[in-house]
Amino acid sequence: MTILGIDPGTATTGYALIKKQKNNFEIIDFGIISTKKTKTDSERLLEVQRDLAKIITKYKPEVAGVEKLYFENNAKTAMTVSQARGVVLLTLQQKRVKLLEFTPLQVKSIICGYGKAEKKQVQLMVQKTFNLKSLPKPDDAADALAIALCAGFKKNE
Repeated sequence: MTILGIDPGTATTGYALIKKQKNNFEIIDFGIISTKKTKTDSERLLEVQRDLAKIITKYKPEVAGVEKLYFENNAKTAMTVSQARGVVLLTLQQKRVKLLEFTPLQVKSIICGYGKAEKKQVQLMVQKTFNLKSLPKPDDAADALAIALCAGFKKNE
């Protein structure tokens, strides 16, 4: 089974594709979709949509994990990330990819066993799970790997 993990954002959207065979996970690809600050919001969102659609067409994931948003303070950031998340959800629906959603607390709980784990702890668990020589980078792609793993674990339930 091929699983897509997505950490939505307007400036940077992290993505990760993993393969699950029995109880083993293997990385297929991971990285970021980045957009330029000089473009309008609508141009940036279109770029996220187009790049994500290409990724889905290339790898044909059966399921996608997407981070749910939780913001305490910064309403401006929440709005732009929400717009990108909407584009991600729409693209997944158009491509008929099954959706699983996870809050940051759920990701930390599933990956580390503790909902208030630090970002570095999550990255270390991802590194160990995939036997990587170093921590996955950039952070948005590392988060997408963690989200993909969550989707892989939840698919078993």
